[in-house]
Amino acid sequence: MSATASEKETDTLTVSPIKSLDGIVTLPGSKSLSNRCLLLAALSEGKTRVDNLLDSDDIRYMLEALDQMKVPVERHSKDSVTVTGQAGPINSPLGADETCEIYLGNAGTAMRPLAAALCMGKGKFVLDGVPRMRERPIADLIDGLVQLGADVSCVEETGC
Repeated sequence: MSATASEKETDTLTVSPIKSLDGIVTLPGSKSLSNRCLLLAALSEGKTRVDNLLDSDDIRYMLEALDQMKVPVERHSKDSVTVTGQAGPINSPLGADETCEIYLGNAGTAMRPLAAALCMGKGKFVLDGVPRMRERPIADLIDGLVQLGADVSCVEETGC
């Protein structure tokens, strides 16, 4: 004969409320967070050290884009850099009549925020990537940027 739940002895543990907590939490790297950190560091004033960057193609493309736009990036290791911010918008390193072409592979986490951020700066930019990137929709972002006054468009009429 088996015992019912009410007849079984239940072990309990009562935890008192925690008043304070101290320690370090290291979260795994993230494409999205890593690229946002890099871009925000590039727009900020002063130097920003970013640790625990995810080692991925998306991050490498963003770092290459920052290099191409002459944003100083000191690489300490594959997951740690220091970015010297531009204290505002990122301008094209080329002349006013030249187009700065930035290749981002298939890095959507670099394409979308970078497209928006570059609208604040001066210069002409074309952001491009692998053929698959040209199939990924971006029209909603472009429409929003145009509504805010940006002179931006999709090169092809696909909305990608």
